[in-house]
Amino acid sequence: MTLFNSVDLRHHSLFMTYELLSAGYDDRAITRMCRSGELHRLRHGAYTFGSFWNELDDVGRRLLLARATLRCARAPSVLAGPSAADVFGVPVWEPGDETHLARLDQRAGRRETGKAQHRGVILAQDLTVRDGVPLTSGTRTAIDMITSTDTEHALVVVNGLLHAEETTLPLIEHRIAGMAQVPGSLNAPIVLALADARCESAGESRVVWLCWSQHLPAPEPQHKVRNREGRVVARVDFAWPELGVFLEFDGKEKYLRYRRPGETVADAVIREKNREAMICGLTGWRCIRLTWADLFYPERTAARILATLNGQVWAA
Repeated sequence: MTLFNSVDLRHHSLFMTYELLSAGYDDRAITRMCRSGELHRLRHGAYTFGSFWNELDDVGRRLLLARATLRCARAPSVLAGPSAADVFGVPVWEPGDETHLARLDQRAGRRETGKAQHRGVILAQDLTVRDGVPLTSGTRTAIDMITSTDTEHALVVVNGLLHAEETTLPLIEHRIAGMAQVPGSLNAPIVLALADARCESAGESRVVWLCWSQHLPAPEPQHKVRNREGRVVARVDFAWPELGVFLEFDGKEKYLRYRRPGETVADAVIREKNREAMICGLTGWRCIRLTWADLFYPERTAARILATLNGQVWAA
């Protein structure tokens, strides 16, 4: 008898110690399988197949760890904050190593390694279920991000939730207004003022934050470019139409996830360059391209953007 035909895979290849014991494996066997790599220990009392773990990307691993933490919770709990955002499938920037939970009994549990607990009153309207996983609603997740982290990190998730239509700005504002106390909500007005459902990625949300924090003119997200017949032929990440400048954020997704069938990364880069030339030819605008590395040097990047907006040649 092997592990693969004796353990029920009801929990997306997640199973607990008692399930392994009930399948006939003792502690020695479990330890042996962990050492051999057949099993991967997620946390105390929770395991998955080693081969399954190795195939997961970062988000997939966080989701599996979150499910394991939820199953191990001793009090009624739901996923919250960035862990809930992962389930919704929206961008999370620098999520950290902890699984975020909200207890439904409104009690404060002791802090544990790998687990962060959100406090506050949870109403029925704050709860939902996705793929069998209980978690905070899109609206409550947005509020938790606003109140538990800084403005830039919160903006990434809030924009993702808006883009995915998991909440709306009026719903967030209404829920905040109905809360007696909202600790850490001083940055809420800034997040809600900058929030825009048109931002499709963490990088785009961070560009919005960069422009605001560096006192640059606000760009228009997802600007449509039309040809001489008025037909939409392209859409750029950001544009300052009155200044004749557009900005494209080059994240890895653009050249990896969104490649066309049979297209190599090099082919995707060439296609993107041809697209840029076409847009410049139609509009006469100048193009700014930013990468993740640029966002870690906001002052230098802002100076480059400002120079381009002013029609100057940027000299690094």
